[in-house]
Amino acid sequence: MRHIFICLSLTLMVACQNNETKEKKEEAKHQEVVAASAVVFPALPQSMEFAGTTINLQDEDLRERLDREVLMTAYYQSAWIGAIKRANRYFPEIERILKEEGVPNDFKYLAIIESNLQQAISPVGAQGFWQFMPATAKLYGLQMNDEIDERLNIEKSTHAACQYLKDAHSTLNDWVMTTASYNRGVGGVIDDMEWQKTEHYFDTYQNSETGRYVFRLLATKLIYENPEAYGFYPDKMELYEPFRVQKVVVEESIPNLALWSNDQGFNIKILRKLNPWLKTTKLTIKAGKKFTLLLPAASENLKPYNAYK
Repeated sequence: MRHIFICLSLTLMVACQNNETKEKKEEAKHQEVVAASAVVFPALPQSMEFAGTTINLQDEDLRERLDREVLMTAYYQSAWIGAIKRANRYFPEIERILKEEGVPNDFKYLAIIESNLQQAISPVGAQGFWQFMPATAKLYGLQMNDEIDERLNIEKSTHAACQYLKDAHSTLNDWVMTTASYNRGVGGVIDDMEWQKTEHYFDTYQNSETGRYVFRLLATKLIYENPEAYGFYPDKMELYEPFRVQKVVVEESIPNLALWSNDQGFNIKILRKLNPWLKTTKLTIKAGKKFTLLLPAASENLKPYNAYK
């Protein structure tokens, strides 16, 4: 009887030890999961460069305002991942134009905070990568009518944005305030500083949108230039490649873009994808005028999709 009791006791001890070991393993596994999912966020730098200017970020107000935009940008993951993917396609062209126009390269991030590099339409009627309102678009030479809207022409609208930025900078003589003017307008930036007796954006009280605007751009620059620190790994993403295109100058009207596209060896879906500024199925060209269309590069395989392979 005593022998049986000892055996039962040993069995219970082993079972208890096994349970204890299992519980410890489960707890350790839980701690690993918690550690893996913990929020790890880099400290903001003490200063950063923007458009050739060193911005001192030791001021408490500036740090907290930038911190807010970094947090809101980095944790809007779906939008930010999309921006990284699209930037791989569109930034080379935008960077080329900025350099050609003599505008600092950092202004490529303006297209992210304005439209996330999409042909966006705002509730008040601004459109395109650079979100031009109709009146401003016409002022900077972008054509709009029933058939076309050049605010959606990436090359032309980027040149127009550069012209606006250079005009604003010639008045404000400061790239940070020039950035603010893209949201507030040059007159608005000047008015805000005049009645407050300030000399710079960082010393001026602005409305909520303009007050956040420059910091949104700075946050975008910080994250884009050091994505891994914020949990984004572009080298592990399927980035969108730049379109392989050829430019064709058209000087005569095209009454049916669908038939015209077919004659070129592709379809109107591709034409509209490469030229989103085309609004309808025709393109009317007045005497002496011409348009440049982007077409698939001659080396592209343009066979129609076969759903029954």
